[in-house]
Amino acid sequence: VQLQASGGGLVQAGGSLKLSCAASGRTFSTLIMGWFRQAPGKEREFVAALSWSGISGTYADSVKGRFTISRDNSKNTVYLQMNSLNPEDTAVYYCAARASSALVTIKSGYNYWGQGTQVTVSS
Repeated sequence: VQLQASGGGLVQAGGSLKLSCAASGRTFSTLIMGWFRQAPGKEREFVAALSWSGISGTYADSVKGRFTISRDNSKNTVYLQMNSLNPEDTAVYYCAARASSALVTIKSGYNYWGQGTQVTVSS
């Protein structure tokens, strides 16, 4: 599976961004999709994950209510809508895929990773 993330950029605090991740190489609708992020000097951390159908999702507490993960299986794409951004959201954001039916929040649970897209939130 190849994953290509895009949509990062520079935004002011309180603003919004929408990340996209296009997948290829495997039937997209069989993959659990997730987003992680890594800030400078910190471990990569879980942000959100979404089931095959797009019905079941889970979020890190730090983004709950501000971020929304969604997918379009007809376009082989997963999205991360990020609202009310603050400087603590500054990080490289990675999309990830898991060839299983269970939603998980740990890095080791994901088989495939994209290259990352930088999100910078200025105060």
